[in-house]
Amino acid sequence: MDNVLIVSNTGSTMGIISDFMRTENFSRIVTAQTGSQARRCITDSDFDLIIIDSPLGDEYGDELAVVASEKTTAGIILIVDNTNVYETVGKVEDYGVFALSKPTTPDFFYQAAKLLTVSKKRLRILENENTRLQKKIEEIRIVDRAKLVLIQVLKMTENQAQHYIEKQSMDLRQTRIATAENILRTYE
Repeated sequence: MDNVLIVSNTGSTMGIISDFMRTENFSRIVTAQTGSQARRCITDSDFDLIIIDSPLGDEYGDELAVVASEKTTAGIILIVDNTNVYETVGKVEDYGVFALSKPTTPDFFYQAAKLLTVSKKRLRILENENTRLQKKIEEIRIVDRAKLVLIQVLKMTENQAQHYIEKQSMDLRQTRIATAENILRTYE
């Protein structure tokens, strides 16, 4: 975890949260005082954790939390007054926003931040695995298309086409997908 966005219109709260985040080895801490500043930050940068201390100068903060959840994969903590916490939870929980009532203890805030950072790490692992699997599926599709072309044009069997692609890949020292793409360019 590297990037944190802290949104608060109170300088003292922003300072306390920033100091805490620095002790947790977050390398880049960006601050904003209004919802509109925070939206620009979200558009311009990618964050791992977003902390919103409501109310903000130009809005309450729940809408910003929802927008942030839709536009990023960051963990989001929305700190709200104790009297509004249940109402706010109802508005933001379906978007994966963690609502935290204030005043809160440093230990509870630490646990909430850790929960979201650990979840973000797990999400990143799943995203990488998803990307890897999508690339593998695309490779299989292209190789299968090349095999079909070899079967139709050169009248090979499926085993012969598979062996041909594998042998060409080894002989030319290239990936199977590169060989398949060459076959498709040649015969399609």
